[in-house]
Amino acid sequence: MDNSLKTISLDTMIDRHIGAIGTPKRDAFENELRIDLLGQAVKEARLERQLTQQQLGELVGVQKAQISKVEISIKNSRFETILKVFEALGARVYFNVELNERQFAYSHSHF
Repeated sequence: MDNSLKTISLDTMIDRHIGAIGTPKRDAFENELRIDLLGQAVKEARLERQLTQQQLGELVGVQKAQISKVEISIKNSRFETILKVFEALGARVYFNVELNERQFAYSHSHF
């Protein structure tokens, strides 16, 4: 019995278990990762500003629990709330929307 371990790249594992790039299942997986990273960005910016969830909630006008939800899973948060959170943190928000190979850029900052 061979007990040696084989090394496989993360990309290979994702391709094998989620699907290849461009497949609907893989696209959904990649989008979910991006959304989770947005919540992590909120948390990191809050900590960098040395704010508690309670303090950030007060700046935004929401309860501490809402800030916690945004940081854990931004999927169930209102876009307006997310923009207010980044605004309270003094962060600029940029994103691109692509439709029929045309790009639409959006930026939001409040300084």
